[in-house]
Amino acid sequence: MIIRWKHLIVLVVLAPLLGLAVGWSGLMSVRASTGHWAVTDWFLHWVMRNSVSARAVATGDVPPLNDPGLVPGAAGHFETGCAVCHGSPAQPRPDSVLAMLPPPPDLKVVVPEWTDAELFEIVKHGVRFTGMPAWPVQSRDDEVWSMVAFLRKLPDMDAQAYIRASGLHGLGHAGEVSPLPITCESCHAEAKLNDGSDIPRLAGQSEAYLLNSLKAYAEKTRPSGIMQVAVGALSVEGLPKLAAYYANQTPAARAGAVHDPILIEKGRILAEQGRRADKIPACLSCHDKADANPAYPKLSGQNSAYLQNQLALFQSGGRGGSEYHHLMSGAAKELTADDISAVAAYFSAR
Repeated sequence: MIIRWKHLIVLVVLAPLLGLAVGWSGLMSVRASTGHWAVTDWFLHWVMRNSVSARAVATGDVPPLNDPGLVPGAAGHFETGCAVCHGSPAQPRPDSVLAMLPPPPDLKVVVPEWTDAELFEIVKHGVRFTGMPAWPVQSRDDEVWSMVAFLRKLPDMDAQAYIRASGLHGLGHAGEVSPLPITCESCHAEAKLNDGSDIPRLAGQSEAYLLNSLKAYAEKTRPSGIMQVAVGALSVEGLPKLAAYYANQTPAARAGAVHDPILIEKGRILAEQGRRADKIPACLSCHDKADANPAYPKLSGQNSAYLQNQLALFQSGGRGGSEYHHLMSGAAKELTADDISAVAAYFSAR
């Protein structure tokens, strides 16, 4: 028995040394061109699936994933940040990507194999050793869920539906799609937005506010995985021109949002009077005044869904921005969910 224990101790000591020796020798190939053994490929995917499944526990508020307002922003981000590896209904994965090990999967095929919570886990945290990155901003679960909502629709999308969702423009010949590079208008075009959109209307917004927002995204003081990737592709020198462009646009006329008149009236009271008992200031004491600070955004006519989301972010502490963002964090602190809905309804219909 004593001899067996000695053998075991020697084995425990030698095994890692032998592993280091093999690694040092260079005998282990890391060539992507040779692929994995079938058993290695199976084992790695088995470990990955078990890891994702064990951690796929949905926490916090899960939005209704059938909400069409969640899709456009995520679709635009998919085109700029994901399609280069995974391909899209508008264009297949390039050969250079298919030569990766492992090659990024065709999501139209694999998405149905995962639950919503598992997709959330993968999108938010990424997958090691595959090139799949984590979501750029870990604090924005709302953006991750919007990507899950888009991925749920992806398997049923053809090229035309994908182009409409992502904002790509241009068609090729003989039925082939040849999309042009994505632009700000791919998401923010007035014609694409409605009251249920999480994407804000920019036309006619304050130039100072727009520039401060763009700088905040670029400097990562206003968290957004979608916008940080989008602004990251722009030059710092071009940001003032972009802010001026949208500030000088005239908001397009559109049908007024339909909301419960009682809800709008409640929002009007909060906007005009606030609620002194809860130290909630009147929204209109700062916003939409003739002499308002130009660094404050204009709220009238903004999408209700966007306003609700931003107020919720201010309330949770997840919304940064310019030097004034702390004022809104304090103002939103005591708002109830009903208050947020009412204020958003009032300004969207104003």
